[in-house]
Amino acid sequence: MRKVFLAALLAAISIPGPAQSWRSFEKRLEGRPELAGSDAVVLLDSIGVRFKDSGSGTFDIHQVIKIQSKAGALRHRVLKYDYDPLTALAVFEDVKVYKADGSVRTLDLSKVCDYAAPARAIYWGARQIMAEVGELDPGDILDYRINKKGFTYALLAALPEEEDRFIPPMRGNFYDIVPFWVTYPTVSKVYTLDVPRDKDVQYEFYQGECHSSTRVDGDRKFLSFTVSAAVPFKREPNMVDLYDVAPKLMLSSTDRWEDKSEWFSGVNEDYGSFEPTPEVERKVREILKGVTDEDRKIWLLTHWVSDYMRYSGISMGEGEGYTLHNAKMNFTDRCGVCKDKASLLVTMLRVAGFDAHPAMTMAGSRIESIPADHFNHCVVVVKRSSGVYEPLDPTWVPFTRENWSSAEQQQNYLPGLPEGSPLLLTPVSAPENHYLRLSVKTVLDKDGNLTGEYTVTAEGQSDAAVRSPFTKSYVANWQKAMENEILSIDPEAKMLSVNYGKTPDHYLGAPVKITARFSVPAYAVKTSDGALLYKPVSGRLYNRVKTFLRVNTDLSEREFGFKDSCSRLVEASENVTLPKGMSLVSSSSGADASSEAADFSGKISGKGNTVNISTSISLKKRVYESEDYPGFKKAVEAWKTIEENTIVIK
Repeated sequence: MRKVFLAALLAAISIPGPAQSWRSFEKRLEGRPELAGSDAVVLLDSIGVRFKDSGSGTFDIHQVIKIQSKAGALRHRVLKYDYDPLTALAVFEDVKVYKADGSVRTLDLSKVCDYAAPARAIYWGARQIMAEVGELDPGDILDYRINKKGFTYALLAALPEEEDRFIPPMRGNFYDIVPFWVTYPTVSKVYTLDVPRDKDVQYEFYQGECHSSTRVDGDRKFLSFTVSAAVPFKREPNMVDLYDVAPKLMLSSTDRWEDKSEWFSGVNEDYGSFEPTPEVERKVREILKGVTDEDRKIWLLTHWVSDYMRYSGISMGEGEGYTLHNAKMNFTDRCGVCKDKASLLVTMLRVAGFDAHPAMTMAGSRIESIPADHFNHCVVVVKRSSGVYEPLDPTWVPFTRENWSSAEQQQNYLPGLPEGSPLLLTPVSAPENHYLRLSVKTVLDKDGNLTGEYTVTAEGQSDAAVRSPFTKSYVANWQKAMENEILSIDPEAKMLSVNYGKTPDHYLGAPVKITARFSVPAYAVKTSDGALLYKPVSGRLYNRVKTFLRVNTDLSEREFGFKDSCSRLVEASENVTLPKGMSLVSSSSGADASSEAADFSGKISGKGNTVNISTSISLKKRVYESEDYPGFKKAVEAWKTIEENTIVIK
């Protein structure tokens, strides 16, 4: 009975071999130009997973693609698939090309390449298999299968038994995260899961609809999920991650996030990840000598790890993944990835008497209530004297005046606590925590030549952006960096002097403050009737910090949420002294705006031979919902009407 059931199930999701059998799928393209009118059409995109009691799985990947243009042929002439040999093994099982004339070309699998995958910053030995299909023509059908066993997200070194490396660290538990969006129009996209009958697997299909079913046969249970006639997902500029809006399937045999939290804590405590060494204890005493304030202690330790441990990941053997390397390795090597930085900070905080633990988070997209391990980053939580745990991130705050980067606000995280923790969300950081303030004073002569000075002050993420040319470069390059900033005013601008206040790379002392003097020949355009056309200088300075300008506001509306880099407050005041006898033609103001997403106020006014320009824009979030867009758009466009306006002086 079981064999009959399996045969029926496979028949439902597989396509027979002979070329003429593609006709039934091609017929489903008739009258569907949204499916047929592309460089390629995927007739079948299938993943079949068999889950073992240990938690390891085998993945049968089957793709059938109809080539419809030369561009589609070029795109598919080489097939690539990434895997990590520490936890998985992937091989091409079969690659065939069905030609329009009825002939079949079968790829020689002995020529498949298996090589080190391209890597940057993290060198953990990931590999890539590549099959060169060769020349394809429109009308060809490419049919290939890949078999993978193991797991994907967690990364641990091989255990003594070779096959044990395919067992996930949370032994006996299964999870999968399956994107159901497509790159090419797809006739049928299928995911099936074969699990022991007594294994409870919770699942949810998000942001779309699918046909799902559950069948039981003997001691096995079969879950099937199918989407038909799928088209590439509509994208918008600056939109949130596809995982947050596009169709996806989440599955997990873990009951609650609290179970994962407790397990994560136990793994690292048992491994001894946070056992201090005498060298670590001496360094903590040195850093905190004479310091009694709780905030200051946490600040100093977080930024010591952040600044003095290089981000670079190489495979260090046992412990790659959920198991964090110990303090001896991290302190000696001063080199590692996020989990290594987190591990060393937890150790140093504990030496200083704090209750600290590692935490997992996902930088870039939302984590759902289904406890599937959608994590790509490791951070720290420390218990304050108030009894509240506070997140810290030594990876994302080098040369930033924060302990937790506000580029990660509105982000889910899961602390690894002995008693277990639910999934948490980092709060919004108030815009005033990331202010950028520009004070500009300029003098304009009758020929349009300009001299002036500006002072910039900033805090939080804005402070880090203003300082970046100084904290991330040699002192010899500082002058050039300032000259480049002056050149943003005008290609003919010249820097006359600069006062950095305190050394700008000493970011822990106080918010940045820089004053620069400059001149620009013929900055204001002189018209035939003697008028001068002037654009605000403040609107041209530090636009790399005004990240809201990167959000496309040309769209009339948005269907999906969108992102800025951080909440932010940008304030500018500009005073222009005009030539004697000249004055502003007319005052104006931007359309003041106020909403849950953003606020704006600003105006241009004149009195005698002076012009005053002032703007203030407050961007209140990092991640916005589509309903926030009208308020965001109105505030940004109002800012542009002032800061990008041409002022007429007569």
